[in-house]
Amino acid sequence: MTDRNLPIGEDELQAFVDERLDGARRAAVEAHLAAHPDLAERIGTERRQRAMLRSRLDAKFAEPVPSRLRIANLRATRRASWARGWTSAAAAVAIFVCGATAGWFANRITPASAPIAPTASVAQGAQAAYRTFVVEVAHPVEVGVQQEAHLLQWLSKRLGRKLAAPDLSPFGYRLMGGRLLPGGSGAAAQLMYDDASGRRLTIYVRAAEGTETAFRFQKESEASTFAWIDQGFGFAVTAPASREELLPIAEAVYRGFEGKS
Repeated sequence: MTDRNLPIGEDELQAFVDERLDGARRAAVEAHLAAHPDLAERIGTERRQRAMLRSRLDAKFAEPVPSRLRIANLRATRRASWARGWTSAAAAVAIFVCGATAGWFANRITPASAPIAPTASVAQGAQAAYRTFVVEVAHPVEVGVQQEAHLLQWLSKRLGRKLAAPDLSPFGYRLMGGRLLPGGSGAAAQLMYDDASGRRLTIYVRAAEGTETAFRFQKESEASTFAWIDQGFGFAVTAPASREELLPIAEAVYRGFEGKS
């Protein structure tokens, strides 16, 4: 099977949106979109969103990277952490890699020319946290909204970034509280909201390498996620909502966090 005949997967479509495909695979995706007008319309919308978000963040990319977020410092911290717990970490990594690899190949086989976007890891972490805690009745959050100031101060200190709880009342959602989670090589924060019907929405934040400026959309079962990266941090909004319903909420969350570093 030639490169042009390989199946087109979601990750390769995202690579096309992010302009990360080579000539042969790009031509294959363009031909696939030409044959599927509905999909072509969706991808066109995502490319416009990417361009819009990139234009908003161009000024920020010109700013110097804080020392705590420089890759060399992050790698040094990670190497020190690995050295302290190599035996247990190696076992944990082996279990994770085997499980993740089995799950990935059980779902689909993606061409090697379509690398996974950095936002994919953030989206997957957000969805895993959402699935874990959204079903909780007695303890959906670790710190409730009654202690909102303490919650945000605590999470901000642990993540090394000033966090806010975006106002989502225009969309019918109110803050319930939040919790601290493991995320990537450090900590992650989850803020949980609900609406009058009991539907829950989460905002997930963690440190993340990469310079993507496009929203990434991912859907698993009933849960949809929009994720993006800004100034060394990954953000994700997850809810049981359609793409069209969730996008304006994700944009409001983006604006709520913009400039809070």
